[in-house]
Amino acid sequence: MTVRQTPMIIGGEKVISKSTDWRDVLNPATQEVVARVPFCTLDEVDAAINNANEAYKTWRNTSLGARMRIMLKFQQLVRENVKELAALITEEHGKTLPDAEGEVGRGLEVIEHACSIPTLQLSELAENVATGVNVYTLKQPLGVGAGITAFNFPVMLPCFMFPIAVATGNTFVLKPSEQDPTSTLRLVELAHEAGLPPGVLNVVHGGPEVAARLCQHEHIKAVSFIGSSHVGEQVYQMASNAGKRAQCMMGAKNHCVILPDANKNQAIDALIGSAFGAAGQRCMANPVVVLVGEARQWVDDIVERSKKMIVGPGTNVKADVCPVVSPQAKERIIRLIDSGVEQGATLALDGRNCVVEGYEKGNFVGPTVFTKVTPEMNIYSQEIFGPVLCVVEVDTLDEAIAFINANENGNGTSIFTASGWAAHKFQNEIDVGQVGINMPIPVPVAYFSFTGSRASRLGPLGPNGKEAVKFWTHSKTVTERWFEPDSVSAGVNTTISMK
Repeated sequence: MTVRQTPMIIGGEKVISKSTDWRDVLNPATQEVVARVPFCTLDEVDAAINNANEAYKTWRNTSLGARMRIMLKFQQLVRENVKELAALITEEHGKTLPDAEGEVGRGLEVIEHACSIPTLQLSELAENVATGVNVYTLKQPLGVGAGITAFNFPVMLPCFMFPIAVATGNTFVLKPSEQDPTSTLRLVELAHEAGLPPGVLNVVHGGPEVAARLCQHEHIKAVSFIGSSHVGEQVYQMASNAGKRAQCMMGAKNHCVILPDANKNQAIDALIGSAFGAAGQRCMANPVVVLVGEARQWVDDIVERSKKMIVGPGTNVKADVCPVVSPQAKERIIRLIDSGVEQGATLALDGRNCVVEGYEKGNFVGPTVFTKVTPEMNIYSQEIFGPVLCVVEVDTLDEAIAFINANENGNGTSIFTASGWAAHKFQNEIDVGQVGINMPIPVPVAYFSFTGSRASRLGPLGPNGKEAVKFWTHSKTVTERWFEPDSVSAGVNTTISMK
């Protein structure tokens, strides 16, 4: 098997790094090395940023129509290459092929939204606010943007960043996860095939040093990050201290509330799909279910259906649960499961000793279910990012709302109920950014913004929708008056008023 050398993309060209620090990219199902990725030198990062800065001088003046046509071609190319992108995701991330195709589809939504940039970037005009005076706003690009993405959505997360950024006239430097970079790189290649000029979109690889350079370089004007809370807090602080705009979508501990009036089968199927899909490696997964009142009698059904989930490699079309991304991730998940047992939770379903025939070296953890979970336990207080479901039982909807609001994170939550009153009460009183009503994973469509809250988010503006356009542009207000040629001055006016 040929091992790929992962290039950078600088100035529209693939460039092999001169770094001496290269890391293996592994297939999570087999542990085979499928690619090698460099931790780029800081000189290489500077070269990418400088290329983007130079390209900005002309790209910012490219017409909205021309940018729109590139986005239209880009979405066509992505649509034509869904299966190729999905196969690369599955090979390096491990998620099932249907899930990988779904990821590409969600990324494609953002590109399609960016095709509307002529209307998204419309400004405002107030005519004749005083005699002969007009006031209008301009939504202008910032300059060079940077994006730092996590491993769990190597196509969708970059789409949350650069399509709107470049469509609004910025240039961009992207640092994908070193754990699964190839699908991201292919996505960027398709953007260039669509007509993005050299230097508008660049790719570098690396770890903390590269991320710090992107946050602090003088030419970078805004930084978008999606990943863990620990890293996101550092990115936000570095970027903000350097005078950059920053948006950081970070950790989560999402809850699914099930009321006893919910459709039982639909609610349980949705719950276990959201808890165990992608092996729980989603920031919008539901790793906690809060059973209200008589719904607590459904615990046995939840456990029994979880047992039926098929664990296997992403290439197995029958698999429900894929491997986790790395041996280190598996070890961490196992440690947290161990701690749940030690701290007194009831292990109703144990996935620690999961072995898949023919893939004995794979990073597999089977569906795991804990009951009798309390807030002080590590399995509740920490984001496990694995196929582990915690069951909490309460008597009332008010208790469920109070329980969720007491958690520091506010990324996503969902409720399953047949009561419109209960759903309305929940959406109004819950302090969480994304709310699903009879929807297990309430990731909004691309023309609505991603709105995580509290410890799950730093920065006032999130990705996608109107907030993304605001994030990647700055408003300039122009007040103008034109005089008739050879008109006579009315004299000096020393007041602040307009007449």
